[in-house]
Amino acid sequence: MNVSRETLRSRLLQGLLELGLDLQPQQIEQLLDYQGLMSKWNKVYNLTAIRDPEQMLALHLLDSLSAVAAFAKAKRVLDVGAGGGLPGIVLAIARPDVQVHLIDVVQKKTAFLNQVKAELKLVNVNVHCGKVENLQTGPDLAAFDIITSRAFADLRDFVSWSGHLLTADGEFIALKGQDPLQESQALPAGWRVKTIQALRVPQLDAARHLVFIERA
Repeated sequence: MNVSRETLRSRLLQGLLELGLDLQPQQIEQLLDYQGLMSKWNKVYNLTAIRDPEQMLALHLLDSLSAVAAFAKAKRVLDVGAGGGLPGIVLAIARPDVQVHLIDVVQKKTAFLNQVKAELKLVNVNVHCGKVENLQTGPDLAAFDIITSRAFADLRDFVSWSGHLLTADGEFIALKGQDPLQESQALPAGWRVKTIQALRVPQLDAARHLVFIERA
């Protein structure tokens, strides 16, 4: 389905207005370029089941942008199971002051993420290929104050596999659909849900929640 860039820009601007996000013109164009790259690579790499550009804008860009405010104090963020770059690439564009690392086990997805980094000149993005449980902090990799994911795994596995990469006072922010009450109650020992926040995503009629998890 062909939708003009002007139409997508208009819908993106309307969504940003509803979210109260004030982005620069360059950031708007980067978001549209990112969606364009996703559409192009999707034909070969199957990054997302969504093909319609207007649906992609709502379900991917605006969905990720609706969570940006939760990262207000972030300095170093790790996006686990980053896939096509959601929410990590969107966050990196919206918050160029934040160092964003993305990790995925699928090599073709990390190849795409590296292409996005290069084409959009995202100097605050780092891409890792492999299992998050094998990623280790050290001289070349500092711990993260926020670790996030979107549709990666259940909360127990998410925390178990990546907890070693979080700073002592850091937190997890998981992007979820329905309120994950059962998952929240099954966290590993030493972790607790700090809060669950309902999100309203512009142009999307679906349940969305942010789950904030901290050390108990």
